[in-house]
Amino acid sequence: MELLTIGAFAQAARLTPKALRLYDQVGLLPPAAIDPESGYRLYDPDQLPLARLVAQLRRIGMPLATIRAVCGLEPAAAAEAVTAYWRQVTADTAARARLASVLVDHLSEGGTTMSEAKPALAVRHAAGCETGAVRDSNEDTAYASGRLLAVADGMRGPGGAAASAAAIDALRPLELADGPAADLLTMLAGAVTDAERTVRALATDEYQPVTTLTALLFSGAHLALVHVGDTRAYLLRGGELSVLTQDHTWVQAQVEQGRLDRDQAAAHPQRAVLVRALGGGQQVEADLALRTALPGDRYLLCSDGLSAVVDRADLLSTLSAATDPEQAVRTLIGLAEAAGAPDNIACVVADTVAA
Repeated sequence: MELLTIGAFAQAARLTPKALRLYDQVGLLPPAAIDPESGYRLYDPDQLPLARLVAQLRRIGMPLATIRAVCGLEPAAAAEAVTAYWRQVTADTAARARLASVLVDHLSEGGTTMSEAKPALAVRHAAGCETGAVRDSNEDTAYASGRLLAVADGMRGPGGAAASAAAIDALRPLELADGPAADLLTMLAGAVTDAERTVRALATDEYQPVTTLTALLFSGAHLALVHVGDTRAYLLRGGELSVLTQDHTWVQAQVEQGRLDRDQAAAHPQRAVLVRALGGGQQVEADLALRTALPGDRYLLCSDGLSAVVDRADLLSTLSAATDPEQAVRTLIGLAEAAGAPDNIACVVADTVAA
């Protein structure tokens, strides 16, 4: 069969000669021959299906390195690879859309000068993590510093403890990051993607570890929150205790759909079944929020080993009465232990004070 010139082949493949030269340079679509006198690239018509596939994959934004890998697969495996790629694109787009929505809301409320000089706030903090009275291992992790507060609850089983620790470790480089408040959410979103990748890498042939993650990242008077699962963040401000997160559980979804009331949900045998977690199912969809911290705020982050056995009234009274975060952590863990401590207990308490 007669070979086609690069121009004729480009037209038939709905590509440009420039694109074909690039694909040749990266080893994706080399010509069938090169004219020894003119140096023109010549292509075999049998290369058209591959060229058209490359063109279609480029139109959906797939990177050349990924295209090269996909083109080396059998059709069924290639289809799975394209599906996985597009799932990731969809998740990334959704994450950017949520981030844009949060920033629009913040700017609409008057926060148009997020890079302005920030009031000096210091964060006083304490963290505690106990196995509890029933479990024989501890899959929870708690972490607190002047910039970052985090709790993670790994699913019981092989790798659960490693998953919760890895999720928080993925956030810790953010303690050294600096920049305007608008960048906090972007940094957290990227760190959660890294955490998800790290947790998935812990998988074995028999078991895929998963973990929840709830964290606050402070920058001056601003803080960014990221949340996946049923670990929680609370804020005590002006004598009122509010929940900053929403549980990603099957029972909570039933409450939102009106199929269960809150009393039924609290006693439901499936109340701990997660619908979102790092490492579980498809690409995680984390909740992100940007908030303003005030002097006198007290924050509580905890696993369900605390929130499921200590009611909100006791949380409020303990957080209101404790003289410092250390005392609050000790008392809250004591309350969970007094209630039987059927699960691991992770607890972080932090106060924001004028520096």
